[in-house]
Amino acid sequence: MLAVFVNCAAIVAGSVIGLLFAKKIPQKITDAIQLACGLVSFVMGVQMAFKYQNVVYLALALIFGGIVGTALDIDGKILKVGRFLERVFLKKPEAAASSDSSASTNSSSPTKPNAPTDSRASSDSAAQESAAEFSAGKPQKNFAYAFLNASVLFCVGAMAIVGSFKAGIEGDYSIIFLKSVLDGFIAIGFAAAMGVGTAFSALAIFVYQGALTLLAIFIHQYVSDSLLAEITGSGGALIVLIGINLMGLKKIKTANYLPAVLFSALFVLCEPFVRGLFGL
Repeated sequence: MLAVFVNCAAIVAGSVIGLLFAKKIPQKITDAIQLACGLVSFVMGVQMAFKYQNVVYLALALIFGGIVGTALDIDGKILKVGRFLERVFLKKPEAAASSDSSASTNSSSPTKPNAPTDSRASSDSAAQESAAEFSAGKPQKNFAYAFLNASVLFCVGAMAIVGSFKAGIEGDYSIIFLKSVLDGFIAIGFAAAMGVGTAFSALAIFVYQGALTLLAIFIHQYVSDSLLAEITGSGGALIVLIGINLMGLKKIKTANYLPAVLFSALFVLCEPFVRGLFGL
């Protein structure tokens, strides 16, 4: 688990540096950083995506994964986690004061029945404004979206899987240490462009890579080069979607395609049984 802690620390440290850096530069430079992060993510994703060995597996994994993820609304659930973390850790005193002031005003107002409606209308308006800004290509400084995109980017990929396996089985931390360095530098750009939500993606890393490290002893025998290739391919496709989001080209619910990685692994694992069933 040492490697997991190092990876989390690198992301937090990179995020802190990015946040400090962001305070000293104008918004237009921050926008340029966001575009650069999107472009790098896109290129990195394309490079990973082309590591697939069976394009049919890749296509079916993305289709089935998108269907399952959309049905389960994985993207929405992760965003809710991000908003929950924002409320718990970053609750602004002035916001609380404003809320108390509003509550006292409503309690003394003769039009008390209308207060909940006004409150819901204000909340809906804020949500619509936030969604409109993101769809317009401006997701920066949005805690939930920063948490979502950073979590997916840092968790998806062969380095996270292979590194966790080697750390758990062989005690070899080299791959995770290398990943930590890369993640730390990426976190600098993400935090500068999108805000403090990037740092909280370390929680997702801790759960995901920690679980893989602990489970490695049970599943390492099923891991083959073909399996890693297909997982890397579908994971790369997800990173391409993140790049498209960050560049503001289109609003895509990236996390809804996370099951594609599982489908890629499932197809490879089931291939020998299918071949034996049909005598291929």
